[in-house]
Amino acid sequence: MQQCLTILLSFIVCLNSFAQDFEPLKIDSTWLSTLQKNAPSKTRVSSEIKRKILVFSKATGFNHWTIPHNIEMLKILANKTKAFEIHVGYDIENFDKKNLKKYDAVVLNNSNPSGPDRNLFADLLRQNTNLSNEEIKIKAASYEQNLMTYVAKGGGLMIMHGAITMQNNSIAFSKMVGGSFDWHPKQQKIHLKEVDKNHPLVKAFKGQGLTHIDEPYFFKNAYYDYNFRPLLYIEVDKLIAVIRPVEDKIVYVSWIKKHGKGRVFYSAPSHNAQSLEQPELLQFFLDGMQYAVGDLKCDDAALTPPKL
Repeated sequence: MQQCLTILLSFIVCLNSFAQDFEPLKIDSTWLSTLQKNAPSKTRVSSEIKRKILVFSKATGFNHWTIPHNIEMLKILANKTKAFEIHVGYDIENFDKKNLKKYDAVVLNNSNPSGPDRNLFADLLRQNTNLSNEEIKIKAASYEQNLMTYVAKGGGLMIMHGAITMQNNSIAFSKMVGGSFDWHPKQQKIHLKEVDKNHPLVKAFKGQGLTHIDEPYFFKNAYYDYNFRPLLYIEVDKLIAVIRPVEDKIVYVSWIKKHGKGRVFYSAPSHNAQSLEQPELLQFFLDGMQYAVGDLKCDDAALTPPKL
């Protein structure tokens, strides 16, 4: 009997894991045409300067199939608005001090590290060098500091979905980006709501929020400092398969924040490229990019404690 129950439970877990997988989309002319049609044709704030953006798209851990889709989406936003120059990077040398100075902002495109260290810089060094473990530890810390210093001195940082795990065990990195990833239940239909419907960064949703299929992210570490301006939230009691105790009634899934002289924009949406077809989300990402590079000025003061 016990063996039957074990088999049944394993089968249920297996089904649930499959239920979390959205069918990957092929990047073809039809899909690209849909994005081209739905993408905004101009930015909210005009700028005479074409901003240079590094889109870092290397993962060493969970490989989100949307990474190439996000690249194409960001290229379309850049080309259609003529506001940005997109440079796609995969190598750790992108985080050299001199290289970072070339860019107005860095986009971390689902750059997930492996576990349990959750240190992308250390992973990349292990994969591409013959350094000792101690040398890797020191060098990885220097690359992390390069990125943090870049933002503190005025650079922009846009973090897409799972890239918040990039240096997930680093408290200093967590404080810069607004939190660390903790866990998520299975994918499901989620209704995102605006914290402040009048805030410029959520104008894209026109007070209606956004409904789509996604992973409901929960966070830890610096998230509970609430040292950010929350933009979007989800209601925990509306979620299914929340298998861990959760005291919070809401979870913020997107925010902006200052870090020194720089700016950070985080968006947990979206795990799936299907969501990118929604014009509202495309506009939201465009507005977030404009905030990150410093063109879109808005209230980014932290709400401590946050209020709805």
